[in-house]
Amino acid sequence: MMTFEYSFIRYLSAKKSVDDRALNRYVWKSLAQALPQSRKDEPLRVLEIGAGIGTMLERAIAWDLLEHAHYTAIDAQSQNIKFAHINLDKWAAKRNFNVKKTEHGLVLANQTRVVTIDLEAIDLFAFIERERSRGTWDLLMAHAFLDLIDLPSALLDILGLLIDHGLFYFTINFDGVTSLEPLIDPALDELILALYHRTMDERLTDGKPSGDSHTGRHLFTQLKIAGAQILEAGSSDWVVFPGAQGYPQDEAYFLHFIVHTIHQALENHPELEPARFNAWVAERHAQIERQELVYITHQLDFVGRKDWG
Repeated sequence: MMTFEYSFIRYLSAKKSVDDRALNRYVWKSLAQALPQSRKDEPLRVLEIGAGIGTMLERAIAWDLLEHAHYTAIDAQSQNIKFAHINLDKWAAKRNFNVKKTEHGLVLANQTRVVTIDLEAIDLFAFIERERSRGTWDLLMAHAFLDLIDLPSALLDILGLLIDHGLFYFTINFDGVTSLEPLIDPALDELILALYHRTMDERLTDGKPSGDSHTGRHLFTQLKIAGAQILEAGSSDWVVFPGAQGYPQDEAYFLHFIVHTIHQALENHPELEPARFNAWVAERHAQIERQELVYITHQLDFVGRKDWG
């Protein structure tokens, strides 16, 4: 079996090009149209939860979503925030921003925009407890994150971080479909992916539920229950396949990491015969090396408004 030095930070970096293709452009356009006007002396107040290494912030700047903004990015993993701080500095400098380091992050400025960035390593629920009832932010972002928490118990508190009628942008919400082609053994493939999805539904963090393999479709109901108005929703499927030059950018590593994640989730699972499962994993890695594997995952994006107040 092939061995790799797996790095979650490299995975997040490799995933950026996959996400760039996947994000629903109609949902993005609806967000851009709904955002209030911002000025240098009255910047848009943006909060991203589960911000990882800052790729959504880079995208929001590069795709001209943000002009004048105060962007707060939080993540529970301190190594992600540390990397984001270093990487955003380099990323902005390459794009001719003037970069000023601050106690909590960075200020990026050029002739047309100023974006102040605060980066903090903190658990979401500790952050909610600290910020409870302040209703500070105009826009709340959660990218590839909401399917990692117990949505029914957390969504009201998450939306409570927004001002009344503030906007939310929730993206890459997994919705129960994973496809790996070509098939190896149809019955085994089906069993492995079904068991993998089940691990999402049964996941516990600190003894509490923390996942849902159908978060995407369930968001329609959960947002309504939470008193939110959906302005636009659409699919944001990951589709990774080898072109004439193989997989683009670092997407072969992205695929290896996905297969590794499935392996970790199901290793020693009582419904899988170990030798057969390990052979399946090895063949999936080999398919990537041969530039044969096609990977498709179904997800949904949402933009909407907190309909309180």
